[in-house]
Amino acid sequence: MLVSVAEGLAVRSDLWWQRGIIYQVYPRSFQDSNGDGVGDLEGIRARLDYLEWLGVDAVWISPIYPSPMADFGYDVSDYTGIHPLFGTMEDFDRLLEEVHARGLRMILDFVPNHTSEQHPWFLESRSSRDNPKRDWYIWRDPGPGGAPPNNWLSVFGGRAWAFDERTGQYYYHAYLNEQPDLNWRNPEVQEAMLAAMRFWLDKGVDGFRVDVMWHMIKDEHFRDNPLNPDYREGMPTYDQQIPAFSVDQPEVHDVVAKMREVVDDYEERLLIGEIYLPIPQLVTYYGRDDRPGAHLPFNFQLITLPWNARRIAAAIDEYEGELPEEAWPNWVLGNHDKSRIASRVGARQARVAQMLLLTLRGTPTLYYGDEIGMHDVEIPAEKVQDPSALRNPGLEMGRDPMRTPMQWSSADGAGFSDAEPWLPVARDYRRVNVEAQRGDEGSMLCLVKRLIELRRREAALSVGDYYPVNANTDDVLAYYREHAGRRLLIALNFASARRRLARESGGWRGRVLLSTHPDRSRRGVSGEVELAAHEGVVVALEGAD
Repeated sequence: MLVSVAEGLAVRSDLWWQRGIIYQVYPRSFQDSNGDGVGDLEGIRARLDYLEWLGVDAVWISPIYPSPMADFGYDVSDYTGIHPLFGTMEDFDRLLEEVHARGLRMILDFVPNHTSEQHPWFLESRSSRDNPKRDWYIWRDPGPGGAPPNNWLSVFGGRAWAFDERTGQYYYHAYLNEQPDLNWRNPEVQEAMLAAMRFWLDKGVDGFRVDVMWHMIKDEHFRDNPLNPDYREGMPTYDQQIPAFSVDQPEVHDVVAKMREVVDDYEERLLIGEIYLPIPQLVTYYGRDDRPGAHLPFNFQLITLPWNARRIAAAIDEYEGELPEEAWPNWVLGNHDKSRIASRVGARQARVAQMLLLTLRGTPTLYYGDEIGMHDVEIPAEKVQDPSALRNPGLEMGRDPMRTPMQWSSADGAGFSDAEPWLPVARDYRRVNVEAQRGDEGSMLCLVKRLIELRRREAALSVGDYYPVNANTDDVLAYYREHAGRRLLIALNFASARRRLARESGGWRGRVLLSTHPDRSRRGVSGEVELAAHEGVVVALEGAD
């Protein structure tokens, strides 16, 4: 049914991605099926029973396209193929068929901002200044004395311009030299990339997560970025500037609208945008009534904010207040680029974090392994793979620690591979693994499964309204979720000591449906809500409130 009739951004309460939960798979690290130490499509297929058991609704797969692997697949050399490392197109078709047979959905990573330097388009573009594809990428003449055209910096360190000796011009790369940026102001580029999206949609994929969506359009005048007055020694070199002209340009919304038009030509497909921007800028990527944008511009506040109850409560309220009326919220707790939640907040608070993620209003995204409490893994210097770490030694920019193999069992290789894995397995894998935790009612995995079951059972959690609760203590985050007269209270203790959640007048009456401490579930609540250290609860309230 429709909950809003506004044209373009209208939101239906029965869309799969509103009620559903997205699960991110980093394919290199999920399951190896052929003994080469790297995960693959057949490995994902072999683990679909687990995803179905867990209760998630969609699997988002990081890039599997042909690539020289300078940035592990984010340097694409063919947008309509499968890298042999992961399998064949037949393997992909079989995986997609079985995903759908289980009632699940598949979301593909789409990388539109840049290609590989080995992509045929770029090979043509750099061959001569008068090649028909020259303008498919961003080429500029040198500045005075042969300097780069402007001061823009690469996210991975150093200048964002690479000089091409053959043609005497620089090309722009927001990331690695091997990842030249496409010129999305060129209509031919737009049509070629939209055609690639249609290729996968025609196959039946259920949507895309669009990589670095806010990067796709650059300032047409190529003005220098201003210096960052808050930069301090030891920060990544990219932070020396405020990227005012190299990202988040007004015209990017026209590109996003065209992507949305393509997706909307197919039934119930989803467009997600990776966007690291402050909330007022982020929400503009939902688009407008006459120019809809992404269904879900990814909201990374739970990744980027300090783990502080007051700060997060304020951020939730700001986000809810900034959302366009018809926009659907979303929350992300972990991904392949940022430190795992268990490493950021500790194992006990990671349980509270999962309750927060799965009870907030909006679509949640789970990162593989977070459901069992996987943590960042220390990578010996000789085994570092990530180019951002290799280019910025000593700055802890590496993404390898949060991309290590999924821990399935206590068998050698954690059940991930019979060969030496491409990255080391965590030392605690014999204890922290799916097999061990499925049989332990007190485990993180069983908690996450119960949270997912509760979310599916309680419409108040999946599609209900959100109302903040003013906590009487700085360490507790609390809010209501309500739907059709059913009201739930969520109270989360961020402290390592007991806390009480009280009201200025009266109290609460109800029963705890679920606690992060299994032995404290199903207890009654009368008056105050008593919280053990590191405890979160979902309380079904009784009567008028």
